Parts: sequence; structure tokens; C-alpha cells
Amino acid sequence: MKKLTALITRIKRCESGAPMVEFGIVLPLILLFFAVIIEGGRITWIHQATAAGVRDASRMIARIAPIDACTSGGVGGYDGMATTIVENQLGGSSILPHGTTVVDVTPTCVSRSGAYRVNPTSVVEVTAEIQIDYLFGNMFSLFGAALGPLTTEISDQSRIFGV
Repeated sequence: MKKLTALITRIKRCESGAPMVEFGIVLPLILLFFAVIIEGGRITWIHQATAAGVRDASRMIARIAPIDACTSGGVGGYDGMATTIVENQLGGSSILPHGTTVVDVTPTCVSRSGAYRVNPTSVVEVTAEIQIDYLFGNMFSLFGAALGPLTTEISDQSRIFGV
């Protein structure tokens, strides 16, 4: 009985497992921190790539559309080209993370009055709607509700110079 009491006393005083317990408590917070950093960087990267694609599409349409595009039928015929430009910008890099879907790309024509060569002048606006899926969405459920996809719109305008 004396040996058993001595063993229990020795085990109660032993602190060799304390660092492992502390690490187990802090590990979920460290994983959350890294997941937020990775997701934030990924979303910023995707947003910048989409903005570049929308900017390129609006500039391209502004270069090839007729100067009277708003009065002669708009820029609806350039939907396919604008979509292709945005999708190519998003998929152009093989290291770009997956999980991005281009929902819709819409070019529209807006008339603006001002001191232009042609008054009112035509301005093309390209709007892209994208959906971004979170890579670590399920991991965030450990700290609350799981994150669903993020849907956002990005737009850019360019003045139509005409051909």
C-alpha cells in the first residue's frame, strides 16, 4: 500500500506533460490564425485578378465598339468576349487557388454629358459577379458557423473612343 501511495504522489507532482497540454490548448487558435491569413491573401489575389480582367475587358470593348454604341444598340454583343477575358485573367496563372466561379459578366453602355468630342459620349461599364469558395470554410465551423461561398461584384468603366 505504501508503494501505491508513493506512486500516486509522484504522478501528481510530475509536470512533464504540461507543455503538451498547453500546446493542445493553443493549437486550434494557431490553426485559425493561419487559415485566416491564407484565406485573406487568397481572396485579395482573386479580387485583384478579377479587377484586372474586368479592366481589360472594358478597355477592349471601348477600343472596338462604335462611338455611338449607346444610341445604336448598346454593347450587348460583346458579352462572350468580356466573359472570356475575365475568365482568362482568373485562370491565367496555374498557381491561382481553385474555388472561384465566374457567375456573370455583363457589359453595359452609359451615356455621359460633358465637354467631349461627341456629346453625350458613350461609356462602357463591365461588371463581373464572382463566387469564391472558402478552402478552410469547414475549419471555421470549429469556432462558430461554417462559412459559405462569398459572392461579390467588380466593375470598371472606359470611355468609348470609337472605330
